[in-house]
Amino acid sequence: MNRLEEAKQKALKGDGVSRDEALWLFESDDLTALCRAADEIRDARCGNAFDLCSIVNGKCGRCSEDCRFCAQSARYPAETGAYPLLAADELAARAKADHEQGVQRFSIVTAGRTLSEAETEAVCAAVRAIREACGVSVCGSHGLLSYEQLVRLRQAGVARYHCNLEASRRFFPQVCTTHTYDDKIAVIQNAMRAGLTVCSGLIIGMGETAADRIDLALDLRALGVRSVPVNVLTPIPGTPFEQLPALTEDEVCRTAAVFRFVLPQAAIRMAAGRGKFEDKGARIFRSGANAAITGDMLTTSGITVARDLALLRSLGFEVARA
Repeated sequence: MNRLEEAKQKALKGDGVSRDEALWLFESDDLTALCRAADEIRDARCGNAFDLCSIVNGKCGRCSEDCRFCAQSARYPAETGAYPLLAADELAARAKADHEQGVQRFSIVTAGRTLSEAETEAVCAAVRAIREACGVSVCGSHGLLSYEQLVRLRQAGVARYHCNLEASRRFFPQVCTTHTYDDKIAVIQNAMRAGLTVCSGLIIGMGETAADRIDLALDLRALGVRSVPVNVLTPIPGTPFEQLPALTEDEVCRTAAVFRFVLPQAAIRMAAGRGKFEDKGARIFRSGANAAITGDMLTTSGITVARDLALLRSLGFEVARA
């Protein structure tokens, strides 16, 4: 039995590979064999179910944080609009429209370090309006909320909270200095304690190493996170990362595949950046990924729900309603 097969058998049991094994996989020469094995793990551990979600930029711009990839930071001259929290009826209408197209989950995303008391109540009201309007599963992404705020979201009807780690503990200070990796970990743990499931992942292409990506995946495994967004950096003019080179599709496929070996049961969710590839992510979805964000992203355009559904069905995936 060769080393790739040994790693696959270990992942098939549900344990996930070790750090050294993951590093070896990242450096292996046969990308086709790696991706095929990752897809076999996905099929065995998760089946053909595909988790499709959409997001709405519920509050845009003027963010106090200095995340160097983000056009919404008030610290950078990136060209992006700014507006306060959208009204509950508008958010409910967006959620209902996406759900009617076949989206299972709908997330309200707000710019800023956290929510004020008034904003927390307004988001809760919007969640209640969405739940009354349709059967979509509601997610929230509102920064560094307190445990009490997270409990209020759950009571309003939020099922899942999103808080990306973004980068490994080692690399995180190169990405953001206004909050810490441990701040993010605390939110994830508080969300779980509040009764929410958690969605947390990373952005690749910010200058991190393969080891950084693997270390983050291992931290997510230790935390028990089962929805893992993989964003591919889109360098935005006016941000500190605007000159970084774009990743190749091979690099993204390799990352998705290794994440499947580390996180056999997780929803590996392709998020921002896949739209730049000609096949819109088809190869990545055959490299171990089994979830995606569809429609527009926060400050960049995405892929329509109809196009994604057609692609996923052509690949043999089953997209069920929430």
